[in-house]
Amino acid sequence: MISKDEFRSTMGLFAGAVTLITTGAGGDRRGLTATAVCSLTDSPPSLMVCVNTSSGTCDAIAENGRFSVQLLSDEDQDLALRFAGATGVVGADKFLEGDWIECRGGQPRLTSALASISCVVDGQNTVGSHSVFIGRIVEVCLAPERQSLVYARSRFHGLRASA
Repeated sequence: MISKDEFRSTMGLFAGAVTLITTGAGGDRRGLTATAVCSLTDSPPSLMVCVNTSSGTCDAIAENGRFSVQLLSDEDQDLALRFAGATGVVGADKFLEGDWIECRGGQPRLTSALASISCVVDGQNTVGSHSVFIGRIVEVCLAPERQSLVYARSRFHGLRASA
């Protein structure tokens, strides 16, 4: 078996889209930064997210039965750090920065996101330190003219489309 450090070093070589996983409304909103998000199936449209079980966001998603995924643009690096806990801001106070509205399902939606994907929890499984949530997609809002924010080798990078 490999060590935790070896695992983290290896996974750090994978470039990942930077997202915010959000849930709740008003003072009960919770969220975190994540790169462990991927499409699952188009029939029904579904994705999966991996959330550390020690986070309040994990408990809130399980309780609410809904979450949304905000695919961040390269202009949202400060929000990525804020929701990752790098600024010391916790809980609903994370949402004091950024332009947030509610999607039809009541989940937080970031207006500057490339995509905001609203999901209903369709399944949950715990593996080690993380819960894997399967989300059935019920609404999407797109702003594809922006550039993607990715994380690789312990740094943020803007991803520009080639001509």
